[in-house]
Amino acid sequence: MSTQNFPKIVLGGNVFGWSVDENASFALLDAALAGGLNAIDTADVYSHWGPGNKGGESETIIGKWMKARGNRDKVLVHTKGGAPGAPGELAGGNATGAYLSKAVENSLRRLQTDVIDLYYVHYDDKVTPPEDTLGAFQKLIQQGKIKAIAASNYEPDRLKQYLDVAAAKGLPAFSGLQTLYNLYAREPFESTLQPLCKERHVGVLTYFSLAHGFLSGKYRSEADQAKSKARGGAIAQYLNPRGFRILDALQKVADAKAANSAQVALAWLITRPTVAAAIASATSSEQIADLVAATKLKLSAEDLSALDNASKT
Repeated sequence: MSTQNFPKIVLGGNVFGWSVDENASFALLDAALAGGLNAIDTADVYSHWGPGNKGGESETIIGKWMKARGNRDKVLVHTKGGAPGAPGELAGGNATGAYLSKAVENSLRRLQTDVIDLYYVHYDDKVTPPEDTLGAFQKLIQQGKIKAIAASNYEPDRLKQYLDVAAAKGLPAFSGLQTLYNLYAREPFESTLQPLCKERHVGVLTYFSLAHGFLSGKYRSEADQAKSKARGGAIAQYLNPRGFRILDALQKVADAKAANSAQVALAWLITRPTVAAAIASATSSEQIADLVAATKLKLSAEDLSALDNASKT
Protein backbone atom coordinates (compact mmCIF):
# COMPACT_ATOMS: atom_id res chain seq x y z
CA MET A 1 0.00 0.00 0.00
CA SER A 2 1.39 3.39 -0.98
CA THR A 3 1.12 6.25 1.48
CA GLN A 4 -0.28 8.26 -1.43
CA ASN A 5 -3.46 6.16 -1.49
CA PHE A 6 -5.35 8.15 1.11
CA PRO A 7 -6.42 11.76 1.60
CA LYS A 8 -4.02 14.50 2.64
CA ILE A 9 -5.73 14.64 6.02
CA VAL A 10 -6.06 11.48 8.12
CA LEU A 11 -8.55 11.59 11.00
CA GLY A 12 -6.85 11.02 14.33
CA GLY A 13 -8.62 8.54 16.59
CA ASN A 14 -6.79 9.30 19.83
CA VAL A 15 -9.80 11.20 21.23
CA PHE A 16 -12.26 8.32 20.80
CA GLY A 17 -13.12 6.86 24.17
CA TRP A 18 -11.28 9.66 25.94
CA SER A 19 -12.53 13.22 25.37
CA VAL A 20 -15.21 11.96 22.94
CA ASP A 21 -17.64 9.21 23.91
CA GLU A 22 -18.88 6.43 21.64
CA ASN A 23 -21.97 8.19 20.29
CA ALA A 24 -20.08 11.40 19.56
CA SER A 25 -17.28 9.38 17.96
CA PHE A 26 -19.77 7.75 15.59
CA ALA A 27 -21.05 11.19 14.56
CA LEU A 28 -17.53 12.47 13.92
CA LEU A 29 -16.60 9.40 11.90
CA ASP A 30 -19.80 9.73 9.85
CA ALA A 31 -19.03 13.39 9.12
CA ALA A 32 -15.42 12.67 8.21
CA LEU A 33 -16.33 9.93 5.76
CA ALA A 34 -19.08 12.05 4.23
CA GLY A 35 -16.48 14.77 3.70
CA GLY A 36 -14.10 12.45 1.89
CA LEU A 37 -11.77 11.70 4.80
CA ASN A 38 -11.70 7.93 4.58
CA ALA A 39 -8.49 7.19 6.50
CA ILE A 40 -8.45 6.83 10.29
CA ASP A 41 -5.37 6.72 12.51
CA THR A 42 -5.50 4.95 15.85
CA ALA A 43 -3.38 2.71 18.12
CA ASP A 44 -3.94 -0.16 20.47
CA VAL A 45 -2.97 1.97 23.48
CA TYR A 46 -5.56 4.71 22.76
CA SER A 47 -6.76 5.78 25.22
CA HIS A 48 -5.47 3.93 28.27
CA TRP A 49 -4.76 7.25 30.01
CA GLY A 50 -8.44 8.14 30.26
CA PRO A 51 -10.26 7.62 33.58
CA GLY A 52 -11.28 3.98 33.90
CA ASN A 53 -9.67 3.02 30.59
CA LYS A 54 -7.24 0.19 29.94
CA GLY A 55 -6.34 0.73 26.28
CA GLY A 56 -8.06 -0.38 23.10
CA GLU A 57 -11.02 1.97 23.51
CA SER A 58 -10.40 3.82 20.26
CA GLU A 59 -10.00 0.66 18.17
CA THR A 60 -13.11 -0.80 19.78
CA ILE A 61 -15.22 2.25 18.90
CA ILE A 62 -13.92 2.31 15.32
CA GLY A 63 -14.68 -1.41 14.99
CA LYS A 64 -18.21 -0.97 16.29
CA TRP A 65 -18.77 1.97 13.92
CA MET A 66 -17.58 0.05 10.85
CA LYS A 67 -19.75 -2.91 11.75
CA ALA A 68 -22.80 -0.76 12.43
CA ARG A 69 -22.38 1.15 9.18
CA GLY A 70 -21.26 -1.81 7.07
CA ASN A 71 -18.59 0.39 5.54
CA ARG A 72 -15.31 -1.46 6.11
CA ASP A 73 -14.58 -1.46 2.37
CA LYS A 74 -14.84 2.33 2.29
CA VAL A 75 -12.40 2.99 5.16
CA LEU A 76 -8.62 2.83 5.46
CA VAL A 77 -7.63 1.76 8.96
CA HIS A 78 -4.21 2.64 10.32
CA THR A 79 -3.23 1.38 13.75
CA LYS A 80 -0.13 0.80 15.84
CA GLY A 81 1.33 -1.58 18.38
CA GLY A 82 4.40 -1.83 20.56
CA ALA A 83 4.08 1.26 22.78
CA PRO A 84 5.67 0.87 26.23
CA GLY A 85 3.95 1.77 29.46
CA ALA A 86 0.44 0.55 28.75
CA PRO A 87 -1.44 -1.73 31.18
CA GLY A 88 -3.09 -5.15 30.94
CA GLU A 89 -2.78 -7.15 27.72
CA LEU A 90 -0.81 -4.26 26.19
CA ALA A 91 1.92 -4.38 28.84
CA GLY A 92 5.52 -4.90 27.84
CA GLY A 93 5.21 -3.23 24.46
CA ASN A 94 8.24 -3.62 22.22
CA ALA A 95 9.24 -4.10 18.59
CA THR A 96 9.82 -7.84 18.67
CA GLY A 97 8.05 -10.00 16.15
CA ALA A 98 6.51 -12.09 18.93
CA TYR A 99 4.95 -9.09 20.65
CA LEU A 100 3.74 -7.39 17.49
CA SER A 101 2.21 -10.58 16.10
CA LYS A 102 0.02 -10.82 19.21
CA ALA A 103 -0.70 -7.10 19.07
CA VAL A 104 -1.95 -7.38 15.49
CA GLU A 105 -4.33 -10.20 16.43
CA ASN A 106 -5.73 -8.16 19.31
CA SER A 107 -6.18 -5.08 17.11
CA LEU A 108 -7.98 -7.13 14.47
CA ARG A 109 -10.35 -8.40 17.15
CA ARG A 110 -11.13 -4.95 18.52
CA LEU A 111 -11.51 -3.46 15.04
CA GLN A 112 -13.76 -6.38 14.01
CA THR A 113 -11.92 -6.73 10.72
CA ASP A 114 -9.81 -9.31 8.90
CA VAL A 115 -7.13 -6.91 7.72
CA ILE A 116 -5.38 -3.69 8.77
CA ASP A 117 -4.52 -1.34 5.92
CA LEU A 118 -1.43 0.24 7.50
CA TYR A 119 0.22 -1.08 10.65
CA TYR A 120 2.87 0.85 12.57
CA VAL A 121 5.51 -0.08 15.08
CA HIS A 122 4.45 2.59 17.56
CA TYR A 123 7.85 3.03 19.20
CA ASP A 124 11.26 1.63 18.37
CA ASP A 125 12.65 -0.23 21.37
CA LYS A 126 16.13 0.43 19.91
CA VAL A 127 17.37 -3.10 20.52
CA THR A 128 15.25 -5.50 18.45
CA PRO A 129 17.03 -6.59 15.25
CA PRO A 130 15.14 -5.35 12.18
CA GLU A 131 15.07 -8.93 10.83
CA ASP A 132 12.93 -9.97 13.81
CA THR A 133 10.34 -7.21 13.38
CA LEU A 134 10.21 -7.32 9.58
CA GLY A 135 10.20 -11.11 9.43
CA ALA A 136 7.05 -11.20 11.56
CA PHE A 137 5.44 -8.57 9.37
CA GLN A 138 6.28 -10.57 6.28
CA LYS A 139 4.29 -13.50 7.66
CA LEU A 140 1.38 -11.27 8.65
CA ILE A 141 1.28 -9.76 5.18
CA GLN A 142 1.40 -13.20 3.59
CA GLN A 143 -1.48 -14.24 5.85
CA GLY A 144 -3.49 -11.23 4.65
CA LYS A 145 -3.75 -9.69 8.12
CA ILE A 146 -1.96 -6.44 7.28
CA LYS A 147 -1.44 -4.76 3.91
CA ALA A 148 1.52 -2.49 4.60
CA ILE A 149 3.79 -1.38 7.42
CA ALA A 150 5.14 1.88 8.77
CA ALA A 151 7.29 3.25 11.57
CA SER A 152 6.34 5.72 14.28
CA ASN A 153 8.73 7.78 16.42
CA TYR A 154 11.85 6.30 14.82
CA GLU A 155 15.20 8.09 14.89
CA PRO A 156 17.04 8.51 11.56
CA ASP A 157 19.73 5.90 12.24
CA ARG A 158 17.28 3.17 13.15
CA LEU A 159 14.89 4.02 10.33
CA LYS A 160 17.78 3.75 7.89
CA GLN A 161 18.86 0.45 9.43
CA TYR A 162 15.38 -1.01 8.98
CA LEU A 163 15.17 0.22 5.39
CA ASP A 164 18.62 -1.18 4.58
CA VAL A 165 17.81 -4.60 6.05
CA ALA A 166 14.50 -4.76 4.18
CA ALA A 167 16.24 -4.02 0.88
CA ALA A 168 19.12 -6.41 1.50
CA LYS A 169 17.04 -9.35 2.68
CA GLY A 170 13.88 -8.99 0.63
CA LEU A 171 11.71 -8.19 3.64
CA PRO A 172 8.76 -5.78 3.75
CA ALA A 173 9.90 -2.16 4.07
CA PHE A 174 8.35 0.68 6.01
CA SER A 175 6.32 2.71 3.53
CA GLY A 176 5.59 5.50 5.97
CA LEU A 177 6.90 7.31 9.02
CA GLN A 178 4.66 8.95 11.60
CA THR A 179 6.45 11.73 13.43
CA LEU A 180 6.05 15.10 15.14
CA TYR A 181 5.96 17.94 12.63
CA ASN A 182 3.99 21.16 12.29
CA LEU A 183 4.45 24.84 11.53
CA TYR A 184 5.85 25.44 15.03
CA ALA A 185 7.81 22.19 15.50
CA ARG A 186 9.96 22.04 12.36
CA GLU A 187 13.20 20.79 13.87
CA PRO A 188 14.82 18.31 14.16
CA PHE A 189 12.58 16.75 11.50
CA GLU A 190 13.59 19.01 8.61
CA SER A 191 17.33 18.57 9.16
CA THR A 192 17.41 14.85 9.98
CA LEU A 193 14.43 12.72 9.02
CA GLN A 194 13.17 14.69 6.03
CA PRO A 195 16.30 14.15 3.88
CA LEU A 196 16.28 10.42 4.62
CA CYS A 197 12.58 10.06 3.86
CA LYS A 198 13.02 11.95 0.61
CA GLU A 199 15.95 9.79 -0.46
CA ARG A 200 14.26 6.52 0.45
CA HIS A 201 10.74 7.44 -0.71
CA VAL A 202 9.16 7.09 2.73
CA GLY A 203 5.90 9.03 3.10
CA VAL A 204 5.65 11.15 6.24
CA LEU A 205 2.46 11.29 8.31
CA THR A 206 2.53 14.06 10.88
CA TYR A 207 1.12 14.04 14.38
CA PHE A 208 0.39 17.07 16.58
CA SER A 209 -0.24 18.67 13.20
CA LEU A 210 -1.90 21.65 14.90
CA ALA A 211 0.53 21.74 17.84
CA HIS A 212 -2.07 20.55 20.38
CA GLY A 213 -4.55 22.99 18.86
CA PHE A 214 -2.32 26.05 19.33
CA LEU A 215 -2.15 26.67 15.56
CA SER A 216 -5.93 26.99 15.46
CA GLY A 217 -5.41 30.43 17.01
CA LYS A 218 -7.76 29.90 19.94
CA TYR A 219 -4.99 29.82 22.55
CA ARG A 220 -3.24 33.16 23.09
CA SER A 221 -2.78 33.21 26.86
CA GLU A 222 -2.41 30.85 29.79
CA ALA A 223 -6.04 31.56 30.66
CA ASP A 224 -7.07 30.09 27.29
CA GLN A 225 -5.76 26.67 28.29
CA ALA A 226 -9.07 26.04 30.05
CA LYS A 227 -10.75 25.90 26.61
CA SER A 228 -9.61 22.30 26.20
CA LYS A 229 -9.52 19.79 29.03
CA ALA A 230 -7.58 17.36 26.85
CA ARG A 231 -5.10 19.71 25.18
CA GLY A 232 -4.92 22.87 27.24
CA GLY A 233 -2.05 21.81 29.46
CA ALA A 234 0.33 21.48 26.53
CA ILE A 235 -0.21 25.01 25.24
CA ALA A 236 2.19 26.88 27.55
CA GLN A 237 5.23 25.81 25.50
CA TYR A 238 3.95 27.81 22.51
CA LEU A 239 3.09 31.05 24.32
CA ASN A 240 6.18 32.99 23.30
CA PRO A 241 7.12 35.66 20.72
CA ARG A 242 7.75 33.08 17.98
CA GLY A 243 4.44 31.37 18.66
CA PHE A 244 2.54 34.64 18.49
CA ARG A 245 4.40 35.60 15.29
CA ILE A 246 3.22 32.34 13.72
CA LEU A 247 -0.37 32.94 14.83
CA ASP A 248 -0.32 36.44 13.35
CA ALA A 249 0.96 35.10 10.01
CA LEU A 250 -1.66 32.35 9.99
CA GLN A 251 -4.45 34.84 10.67
CA LYS A 252 -3.26 37.17 7.91
CA VAL A 253 -3.29 34.38 5.34
CA ALA A 254 -6.59 33.04 6.67
CA ASP A 255 -8.26 36.45 6.34
CA ALA A 256 -7.09 36.74 2.75
CA LYS A 257 -8.38 33.27 1.90
CA ALA A 258 -11.70 33.47 3.76
CA ALA A 259 -10.43 30.53 5.82
CA ASN A 260 -9.30 30.08 9.42
CA SER A 261 -5.94 29.49 11.05
CA ALA A 262 -6.38 25.74 11.52
CA GLN A 263 -7.19 25.27 7.84
CA VAL A 264 -4.16 27.31 6.79
CA ALA A 265 -1.79 25.51 9.17
CA LEU A 266 -2.87 22.14 7.79
CA ALA A 267 -2.77 23.34 4.20
CA TRP A 268 0.82 24.53 4.75
CA LEU A 269 1.77 21.20 6.27
CA ILE A 270 0.49 19.04 3.43
CA THR A 271 2.51 21.05 0.92
CA ARG A 272 5.78 20.17 2.65
CA PRO A 273 8.33 17.90 0.97
CA THR A 274 7.85 14.19 1.89
CA VAL A 275 4.58 14.84 3.81
CA ALA A 276 2.03 12.31 2.59
CA ALA A 277 -0.68 13.31 5.06
CA ALA A 278 -1.32 15.30 8.20
CA ILE A 279 -3.02 13.47 11.04
CA ALA A 280 -5.49 15.61 12.96
CA SER A 281 -8.20 14.75 15.45
CA ALA A 282 -11.52 16.50 15.94
CA THR A 283 -14.04 16.76 18.74
CA SER A 284 -16.80 18.62 16.89
CA SER A 285 -18.48 18.74 13.49
CA GLU A 286 -16.99 22.22 13.00
CA GLN A 287 -13.49 20.80 13.37
CA ILE A 288 -14.27 18.03 10.89
CA ALA A 289 -15.35 20.75 8.46
CA ASP A 290 -11.98 22.46 8.99
CA LEU A 291 -10.12 19.25 8.14
CA VAL A 292 -12.12 18.81 4.95
CA ALA A 293 -11.62 22.46 3.99
CA ALA A 294 -7.86 22.21 4.53
CA THR A 295 -7.62 19.55 1.83
CA LYS A 296 -9.14 22.00 -0.67
CA LEU A 297 -7.34 25.19 0.37
CA LYS A 298 -4.72 26.38 -2.11
CA LEU A 299 -1.86 28.51 -0.75
CA SER A 300 0.18 30.72 -3.04
CA ALA A 301 3.96 30.90 -3.08
CA GLU A 302 3.62 34.22 -1.27
CA ASP A 303 1.44 32.63 1.43
CA LEU A 304 3.89 29.79 1.95
CA SER A 305 6.83 32.18 2.13
CA ALA A 306 5.09 34.32 4.76
CA LEU A 307 4.38 31.27 6.91
CA ASP A 308 7.91 29.93 6.48
CA ASN A 309 9.43 33.26 7.49
CA ALA A 310 7.18 33.63 10.52
CA SER A 311 8.06 30.17 11.79
CA LYS A 312 11.85 30.47 11.46
CA THR A 313 13.69 29.91 14.73
